[in-house]
Amino acid sequence: MTKRWTTDNIPSQRGRTFVVTGTGGLGFEDALALALAGGDVIIAGRDPKKGAAAVEHVKSTYRHAKISFEEVDLADLSSVEAFGSRLAADRDSIDVLINNAGVMTPPDRRMTKDGFELQFGVNYLAHFALTAHLLPLLRRSSVSRVVTLSSIAARSGRIDFDDLQAERTYKPMPVYSQSKLACLMFAFELQRRSDNADWGLTSIAAHPGISRTNLLHNAPGRNSLQGLTRSALWFLFQPVAQGALPTLYAATSPDAQASAYYGPTGLGELRGYPGEAKVPPAAFEQQVASRLWDVSEELSGVKFDEASPNVRNLLTAV
Repeated sequence: MTKRWTTDNIPSQRGRTFVVTGTGGLGFEDALALALAGGDVIIAGRDPKKGAAAVEHVKSTYRHAKISFEEVDLADLSSVEAFGSRLAADRDSIDVLINNAGVMTPPDRRMTKDGFELQFGVNYLAHFALTAHLLPLLRRSSVSRVVTLSSIAARSGRIDFDDLQAERTYKPMPVYSQSKLACLMFAFELQRRSDNADWGLTSIAAHPGISRTNLLHNAPGRNSLQGLTRSALWFLFQPVAQGALPTLYAATSPDAQASAYYGPTGLGELRGYPGEAKVPPAAFEQQVASRLWDVSEELSGVKFDEASPNVRNLLTAV
């Protein structure tokens, strides 16, 4: 692996289609770099105004960019399903799905439209469902990848099946850590199931270290302890473009490996150039990962071996 891997090392992505969730922060940097490399990028988020601004910004940087916005609300599983159906109708295949968007440590317990705790629902469960909806399109790619964003917070996470939705006890950071551990476990379990079922996917996890995104300003708020830390100690957080590098490496590098986990290689994996990240021991618990998968299918109402009618017809037409 190149010691100081940057966006300059991204090979041409012409002819490849990417779906990136999240229109700001890391998602925007992913979309910009992929578009500059010649990829056809679909950037997805819940706010059309922010989506349009992101598309305009990319095109102002590179006027030949192939980038479009699609609306999806990850706090609403019906919106996730509708997004998947639209892509199935409009696209022949998808080469790379980047499960990036997220919410971090809202001070009080909030719920998605479907009644799930917000961090678990948005960060993990919605991306689980989205991957299932897009699986047939990913299978139509000759070389498909799914990159799922975790966090250094996953190190302290645990999957609490007795209180998965934090209904008994809500503590913002432990709940966030659980959601990001779930994302990491999902990335590994997706690869195992792809290998067993011959889906042909390469599933990879990544984390950005600590980056100057707006996560801590958006959820806890600028006047919270986390928000004030983000504002006052901004110099401790690496630039967002730097934080996006592990994801971009996982999405584009010919050397990126299935079931790998990439993050910054600096002190504590907080910042620096991308390389292999240390996997928390809990993420290796395959029985827990398998149970989480089954629970997630039940909660989301989505099964990976079943497709919506539009997608099913598209797949059988191959």
